[in-house]
Amino acid sequence: MVKFGIEFVPKEAYWKTVYYAVQSEKRGFDNLWITDHYNNRNVYVTLAATAIYTKKIVFGPGVTNPFLVNPIVTTQSLASLDEMAPGRVVLGMGAGDKTTLASTGIEATKQLSAVVDAIAIFRAMLEGKSVTYEGNVFKVKGTRFNFKPRGQIPVYIGAQGPKMLETAGKIGDGVLINASHPKDIDYAVGQIKKGVEKAEKKMSDVDVTAYTSFSVDKKPDKAMGAASPVVAFIVAGSPNVILERHGIDLAKADKIRGALAKGDFGGAFGSVSPKMMEAFCIAGTPDMCNEKISRLLKAGITQFVVGSPVGPNVRKSIDLISEQVIPHFKE
Repeated sequence: MVKFGIEFVPKEAYWKTVYYAVQSEKRGFDNLWITDHYNNRNVYVTLAATAIYTKKIVFGPGVTNPFLVNPIVTTQSLASLDEMAPGRVVLGMGAGDKTTLASTGIEATKQLSAVVDAIAIFRAMLEGKSVTYEGNVFKVKGTRFNFKPRGQIPVYIGAQGPKMLETAGKIGDGVLINASHPKDIDYAVGQIKKGVEKAEKKMSDVDVTAYTSFSVDKKPDKAMGAASPVVAFIVAGSPNVILERHGIDLAKADKIRGALAKGDFGGAFGSVSPKMMEAFCIAGTPDMCNEKISRLLKAGITQFVVGSPVGPNVRKSIDLISEQVIPHFKE
């Protein structure tokens, strides 16, 4: 049976994100993912507050990266959270957004190696012993905690490119695929299978997760309107090979990139086409969304994440999903 996750961006006061988390747990969501960007509230402060006010939902950063936060500090944070909410914590790890990282003065080079090193250090440190590791990007020597972690924590790898997807299948407990369209999920699952086979694992050993841009409302135009800003940013950050896969005019994508770079958000959002909406989000009425989710399930996903913006009114949209979307796939 498919699991349902939900993603929140902690851009509002912490109590509001925690309120949504509590509501999501009560409304039947299995997983909660909090994004980690320096320009929002701190992910671990938000997750700690969530741990206090929830009882069963599985949660973690979705996703952090090894460039802005050293893997040792990430391990310390997750191990501490795991003491607060035993068995409910997971790690979402990715390479990070180059544009966002660049604004902090960090050059994200050797991204694949950095993620592999970070996960190796994370798992070794959770053993509670002294760790020495010589990686391509990260190196530690005789590093250990003054406390004993509870044990291993599942690792989900955020992936989009072919090598990262294959690596995620090989070493990850789960894969967070940034995609909302069957074409992209089909491609991703194919790459994940390569990694799974190389590791002599089974596909059932990996939680294949569609991490989608999602918006639901009883009125389809309201749902679409809430999603278009998110889609604009997705288009701007997508490689041309992905845009071409969906038949999107590269000149139109460049126009959106240029508008966002100048801070012309109205121009950028207004340039989002129906084809872009179809490719990069799931938006509409519950019935429209259910049809699209069904197509992703056929492609092989095992967890569906309702990502930003969730809907024009987050609280109402969570209720709508719990009443007309989750039951459609759980009953």
